[in-house]
Amino acid sequence: MRIYLASPFFQQKELEKVKETENILARRGMDFFSPRLHEVRDQEAGSPAWAEEVFRMDRDAIQECDRVLVLYHGGYGDTGTAWECGYAYAIGKPVVVVLLGDDANLMITGGSASQISFDELETYDFETLPRKKYEGPLF
Repeated sequence: MRIYLASPFFQQKELEKVKETENILARRGMDFFSPRLHEVRDQEAGSPAWAEEVFRMDRDAIQECDRVLVLYHGGYGDTGTAWECGYAYAIGKPVVVVLLGDDANLMITGGSASQISFDELETYDFETLPRKKYEGPLF
C-alpha cells in the first residue's frame, strides 16, 4: 500500500508536523510519497516550468497511491492541500484527515473516509480504514 501525504509545509509548525508524520510512517514501515521530499530542483522555483513539473509529479503520485493522508490545520488551511484532498476524493482514493486545528471545513470532513487525531497516526489501520467522524465545529 502506498500513501500520499498531503500537507502544507510553508510555516514552521506545518513543517514540524509533516516531518513528524513522515517519521511515523517510516517507523511503521509504510510506503509513502511526501511532496516535501520530492521537491523539483532542476527548475527555478516559482517559474512556469517548475509549477508544471510540481503539479504533474504530485497529481501522478495521487493517482498511483492507495490512500491519501491529509494533515489539516483547520480553518481554510492550504489551497494546494485542499486541492489534493478533493482530487483524491474525485478519483476514488480514500482520504484520511488528521485534524490539527480547532475547527474544520465541511468539504474536507465530508470528502474523507475518516478523521483522526495526530496521536492515532501511530496505530491507525490504513488497510481497513476504521471510520471516525469529526464532531467539532464545522463551517
